Amino acid sequence: MTALTWVARLIIFVFLVVFAMQNTALVTLTLAPDYQWQAPLVILLLAFFAGGAILGLLSLLGMIFGQRREISRLKRMLAKPGNEAMPVIPPQP
Repeated sequence: MTALTWVARLIIFVFLVVFAMQNTALVTLTLAPDYQWQAPLVILLLAFFAGGAILGLLSLLGMIFGQRREISRLKRMLAKPGNEAMPVIPPQP
């Protein structure tokens, strides 16, 4: 299994290197009427991919913190005196 994982990683790495080598043409990105940025296409693609990944992770933060608050609230509720945990019923075959 480990050898298969390394082969898959090697194939992906070779694909990405070939992709980067083929996309080195300069492109111009116009951000404002007076501001232009020239960079290789592969650098711009990497920058926008990284920006999208960061925005995706930031969009998950609210849900993660909400779940943590809910878990801590439920733990406090179970820790109160008089609240016994529900008995665990094993599944029937």
